Amino acid sequence: MEHLINVLQTDRSDSEIIGYALDTLFNIVSNDLEEEEQEENPQKQVDDLGRQFTEIFIKQQENVTLLLTFLEEFDFQVRWPGVKLLTSLLKQQGPQVQQIILVSPMGVSRLMDLLADSREVIRNDGVLLLQQLTKSNAAIQKIVAFENAFERLLDIVTDEGNSDGGIVVEDCLLLLQNLLKNNNSNQNFFKEGSYIQRMKPWFEVGDDNSGWSAQKVTNLHLMLQLVRVLVSPTNPPGATSSCQKTMFHCGLLQQLCTILMATGVPADILTETINTVSEVIRGCQINQDYFASVNAPSNPPRSAIVVLLMSMVNERQPFVLRCAVLYCFQCFLYKNQKGQGEIVSTLLPSTIDATGNSVSAGQLLCGGLFSTDSLSNWCAAVALAHALQDNATLKEQLLRVQLATSIGNPPVSLLQQCTNILSQGSKVQTRVGLLMLLCTWLSDCPIAVTHFLHNSANIPFLTGQIAENLGEEEQLVQGLCALLLGICIYYNDNSLENCRKEKLKQLIEKRIGKENFIEKLGFISKHELYSKAAQKPQPSFSSADHMMFDHEFTKLVKELEGIITKAIYKSSEEDKQEEEVKKTLEQHDNIVTHYKKVIREQDRQLEELKQKVNTLKSQNEQLQTAVTQQMSQIQQHKDQYNLLKVQLGKDNQHHSSHSDMLQMNGIQPEEISKLRQEIEELKNKHEVLQGQLREKDSVIENMKSLQSETGRTEQSSQITAGLEHANELHRELEALRIQIQSQSSDISKLQSEKQELLQQMNTASVPALGDSTAVIAAKNSELEGRLLQEIKELKSEVKALSEEKALLKQHLDSSNSTAAVLQDEKSKLQQEVSESKKEQDDLLVLLADQDQKIFALKNKLKELGQPVEDEDDIESGDQADEDEEEDGEEED
Repeated sequence: MEHLINVLQTDRSDSEIIGYALDTLFNIVSNDLEEEEQEENPQKQVDDLGRQFTEIFIKQQENVTLLLTFLEEFDFQVRWPGVKLLTSLLKQQGPQVQQIILVSPMGVSRLMDLLADSREVIRNDGVLLLQQLTKSNAAIQKIVAFENAFERLLDIVTDEGNSDGGIVVEDCLLLLQNLLKNNNSNQNFFKEGSYIQRMKPWFEVGDDNSGWSAQKVTNLHLMLQLVRVLVSPTNPPGATSSCQKTMFHCGLLQQLCTILMATGVPADILTETINTVSEVIRGCQINQDYFASVNAPSNPPRSAIVVLLMSMVNERQPFVLRCAVLYCFQCFLYKNQKGQGEIVSTLLPSTIDATGNSVSAGQLLCGGLFSTDSLSNWCAAVALAHALQDNATLKEQLLRVQLATSIGNPPVSLLQQCTNILSQGSKVQTRVGLLMLLCTWLSDCPIAVTHFLHNSANIPFLTGQIAENLGEEEQLVQGLCALLLGICIYYNDNSLENCRKEKLKQLIEKRIGKENFIEKLGFISKHELYSKAAQKPQPSFSSADHMMFDHEFTKLVKELEGIITKAIYKSSEEDKQEEEVKKTLEQHDNIVTHYKKVIREQDRQLEELKQKVNTLKSQNEQLQTAVTQQMSQIQQHKDQYNLLKVQLGKDNQHHSSHSDMLQMNGIQPEEISKLRQEIEELKNKHEVLQGQLREKDSVIENMKSLQSETGRTEQSSQITAGLEHANELHRELEALRIQIQSQSSDISKLQSEKQELLQQMNTASVPALGDSTAVIAAKNSELEGRLLQEIKELKSEVKALSEEKALLKQHLDSSNSTAAVLQDEKSKLQQEVSESKKEQDDLLVLLADQDQKIFALKNKLKELGQPVEDEDDIESGDQADEDEEEDGEEED
C-alpha cells in the first residue's frame, strides 16, 4: 500500500499508471465481492479487512487530499477510479473521511463538479459519492446545498424522465433526502428557491395506471417520501406550515389527491400517497378545507373522506392501508374545529339523511364502532376521539346522538351504547379503543361526566374492573378504567348527590385502595406500546394486535395522570378548601376579566383619542401653514392692488374728461355684462340710425336733382318725412345720453362700495387669534378671490370701456353734425318750396289772363265770320302732325 501511495505522489504525470494504482486501491478497500467469494468468506471478516485498509489509507490526511486533486483531472482513466475509491473510503470510514474533506480547501466544491461531467458514468457515480458524503453530516449537507446541488439534481431527474426514469433518478432522490431530512436550513433554502414547484410534474399520472415497472414504483415512493420530509410533523411548525401553503398554491396537493382518487394505482403507492396527503394537510386550514371538498369519481359522487373511511372500517383492506387512512383522518381533524364540527354534525339527528341514499362519515364511524371487527372498533373510536379533541362544544353536542339498537326498543344514547359494549367483555383492543374515546370525551366536560354518572351501573363496573387481579393483557384495561374513574372524580361538578367527589373517593378507598388505584393507573404509561405511540403522530404498528394507543391520547394521559393522583389523595377538607379557592379564583378571574375588558375598552378609546389628537394636530399645523401662506398672499395682493390703484390713478388723470365714467371699482361681473349688452344695443341702434341717415341722404340727393314742376309736392312730402326721422334720431340720441349718465351714476355708486370694502380689508387684515381657522380660511379665500377677480377685470374693462366711450363720442359728434346739415338742407328746401309755390301762383294768373284773351279773340273771330276750331280738334291735329314727323324720321 505504501508503494501504491508513492506511485500516486511521484507519477502524477502518467495518467495510465495513476489509473491502475487507484483501481488497485479501490479493490483493496472495497467489500463488493463476487457471489462465490462471498460464500467462501464470512461477511464480518471481509468488513473488518476493508475497514483496516481504509484506516491505513486515511491515517495520513494528505492521502485523501491527494485523492481530491486527482478528481479535478478530466482524464477518464484517472477521474473515474478516483470517484470509486473515495466512495469506498466513505462507506468504510464515513465520519473520519467526511471530516478530512470538510477541512480540505474547496474539498466539497471539487466533488460538486462531478455532477456537471458530460460523461454519465462519472456523473452517476458522483451522485453515489455525494450520497455517502452527506450522510449524517449537517455541515457538509449545507455546503452541498449551497453549491447549487438542488438545481443540478432536479435537472438530472427531469432529463431522465421523472418517475419513469431509471436507477439514476432513484440515486438523485436518495441524495435529495440526505440533504433535506432533519436539516431545517436546507429545507428553507429548497422552499425559497421555488424547487417545490418543480416537484409537481413528478406526480402526473394517466388514466391507465396498470403495469407500472418496479423502478417507477420505487421512484414514486421516494418522491412521496421527499414531500413528507418537507412537511414532517417533527419539523419546526413555521417551516412546515410555509411548505404546506406552497404545495397548495403550486397545485402539488391537488396532484396528490388526483393519485389518491385514481384507479389502478399500486397498493403501496396508494398507501404512501395517503400518508403524504395526511402530512401536507395536517394543521393547515386552507389545505384541510381543500381536502374536505375533494370528491371521488363515482356515481353519485362521494366525498374523499367518506371513501377513505369506508376503506378504514372494511376488514378486507390491507392493514397498512387502514392505518394510513386513520392517520389521514387524524391529520384532517388536527387543529381543525371546522372539520370536527362537520364530522360531528353528520351524527346529530337534525342532519342525518332520512332517505338513506348516501352514507355519511358519522354513520361509517358508528358502524365501525359497533362492528364485529376489533380493529374497526379501535380505528373508529380513535377517529371519533379526534373529532372531539380540545372541543368542549362538540363534546356536549355528541351527547344528543341517539342510536336505534333494534326494532321495537327505544333508542339509546351513543354514550350509553359505548358503556354497554364495554361491559359486555369484548376483545381487549375494542375495550381499549372505547375507553380512550370515553376518556377523551369526558375530560374537561363536566356535563358529559354527569351523563356518564347518571347511569348507576357505570361506577360499579369500573371499580370491579380495577379491583380484580387479572393477567397482563387485562392490566392495560384496568389502567384505562382507573383513568376514566379519575376523570369522573376530577371533572365532577357535584350535581348528582350520590356521585359527589367525596363519595367516589370513599368508594375507591373501600373497594380498591388508593395505593392500588394509583398503581393500576400507572400501568398505562409503563406499557411498551404506550412509549412507542408517544414518539410520533403517525400510527405505525407491526401488526394489528399491537394497535393499542393513539399519539394524541398519550398526551392526555401525561397531562391527567399527575392531576388525578393529587385529586385522589386530597381529603374532604382539602376538597372543600379547593372548592372555595376555585370559587374565589373564579370570582377573581371574573373581576380580572371584567377589568381587562374595561381596560381594553379604555385602551381602545384612548387609542382612538390619540389618533384624533394626532389628526387634529396635523390638521391644525396644515391650517396654520395655510393661514400663513394666505396672509402672505393677501399682503402680496394688497401690494399688487396698491400698484394697480396708482396705475388707475394715472389713467384717470390722462382721461380726466371721462373720469366719472371710468370708475369701475366694485362693479360685479353681472353688472359689467349688463353694461356690455346695453353698449352693444346702443351700437346696433347707432348703426341703424346711420343706415337711415344714408337713406335720407340719398333721398335728399334725389330731391335736389328733381326740379320739375310736377314733382314738387311729392318732394316736399319726402323731405318732411326725412326731417321727422332726423328728429326721431335726435331724440334717441338724447335718450342714450341720459342712459349713459344714469350708468355713470351707478358706476360711481359701485366705486364707493368698492372703497368701503377696501377700508374693511385694511381694518381686518389680520384676524383675531381666537377666531377659528375655518373662518379665517373662508374670509381669506373670499377676499383673495374678489381681489384677484376685480383687479383682473378692472384692467381689461376700463381699457375696453374707454375705447368704447371714445367711439361713442365720435358717433355722437358725427350724428350731431349730420343733424345740423339735415336741418340746413331742410330750411333750404322749405325756401325752394315757397318760391316754387309763388312761381306756380304767378303762372296760374298768367294762364288765366291768356285764357281770357284767347276766349275774347275766338269770339271776335266768330263775330268776323272766321272758322274757329275747338281745343279738342286742335289737340288731335297736333297729335297727327307729330306722328307724321316721327315716321319721316324713321325713314330717314
